[in-house]
Amino acid sequence: MSTSEMPPASAPGRSTDMATHRRTSSAWVGWVVFAAVIAITMGAFEAIEGLVAIFKDQYYLVPSTGLVVSVDYTVWGWVHLIIGVVSILAGIALLQGRSWGRIVVIVLAGVSALVNLGFLSAYPIWATLIIAFDVIVIYALTVHWKDVTA
Repeated sequence: MSTSEMPPASAPGRSTDMATHRRTSSAWVGWVVFAAVIAITMGAFEAIEGLVAIFKDQYYLVPSTGLVVSVDYTVWGWVHLIIGVVSILAGIALLQGRSWGRIVVIVLAGVSALVNLGFLSAYPIWATLIIAFDVIVIYALTVHWKDVTA
C-alpha cells in the first residue's frame, strides 16, 4: 500500500489521536458559527428594542419609573442600540474567525443579559427572549473553548 492509498489517520506524521481531536473540534466549530449567527440576531433584536425605546416611549408596559433602574426610556434605548450594533459587528468578526470577536461576543452577551434583566418589567417577553439568546451564545462559545481554539 503506497502512502497515497493510506487513510488519513494512518498517514505518516499523523496519529489517530490527532484525527479524533480534529473530528471532535469540528463539531464545536459549528457551535461557534451558530453562536455568531445568534449574536447577530440578538444584536438586531437589541437594536430594534433600542429604536423603539428612543422613538416610541409609550409602547412599553410600564412608565420608565417602574423599571428596576429608573432612567428615561431614551437612555435605555441608546444603551440597547449600542449593545445591538456592537453585537452585530462582533458576531460578524466571530464568523470571520477573529479570536477577539469571541471574547467581545461573550462579554456583550453577559452585559445584554444584565441590561435586559433591568428592562424586564417594560417588555417581559422580548427581554426574556433576548436573555435566552444571551445564555445560548455564552454556552456555545465557552463550553469547549480548548477544542475550538485548536
